[in-house]
Parts: sequence; C-alpha cells; structure tokens
Amino acid sequence: MIIAVDFDGTIVKDDYPFIGEPIPGAIETLKKLRKEGYQLILWTCRTGQKLAEAVKFCAENGIRFDAINDNIRYRIIAYGGSDPRKVGADLYIDDRGLVKLPDWDEIYRIVHRRVPDRQDMLDLEWGFKYDDTTG
Repeated sequence: MIIAVDFDGTIVKDDYPFIGEPIPGAIETLKKLRKEGYQLILWTCRTGQKLAEAVKFCAENGIRFDAINDNIRYRIIAYGGSDPRKVGADLYIDDRGLVKLPDWDEIYRIVHRRVPDRQDMLDLEWGFKYDDTTG
C-alpha cells in the first residue's frame, strides 16, 4: 500500500516557512508503517530549499520516503512510463481534508482497517509481483 503524507500540519505543526514542532505520534507512526512494509510518499507543497529542509528534518528523525512529491517507480511504469503530476497513492494523510486530521494512533488504526495484504494489492491492482517493485 502506498501512503502519501503531507508535511506542514500533518507531520509537524504548521509553522511554514519554518519547520514546526513534530505532531505527537507522527514520527513514530510513520517509522512503524515503513517498517511494516508500507511505501511512503512525502507529498507537500514545499519546493526548493524549503522542501530540502523538510526532507532533511524527516531523515534526521528516521523517516524514509520511497518518493518525494513524485510517484513510486512501478506506478510510473503502470502509467506507460509517464509520470503524471498527481501523486498516486492508496491513502492520503493531510490536514487539509474534509474532516479534522485524527491523532496518529487513530491514523495507524485506520490504515490497518482498510488495507488488504500488500502483495494482494499489487497483484490485483497493477498485475505486478512484489519483486518487480524494487530497484
């Protein structure tokens, strides 16, 4: 499963153009999801130096992303080699949604309630075997 995660107001408190304090549970939950095999995309409106600062903050806090404001490689292949501007994900975590962003413990529970086995999703949705997504 691919999860696209916003930065300001989602991982950290919104203090743009600065980096706010981490939102309680965000860093731990993202690291846990990553360890469980979920693919993470940092999906933010930050660009240039401000984006670099956000990426550095995440790296320094042990959060690793599979892509930054971009699609995962196998999705680009599935789109015929084209990389659309819209980031393709199975779940988007963003403070600007229709409802208030729940706390990260609840986000973790939501992710696990709606996720079929990751390999099954790849096989059903894209026709790729897991080994095809690496590299």
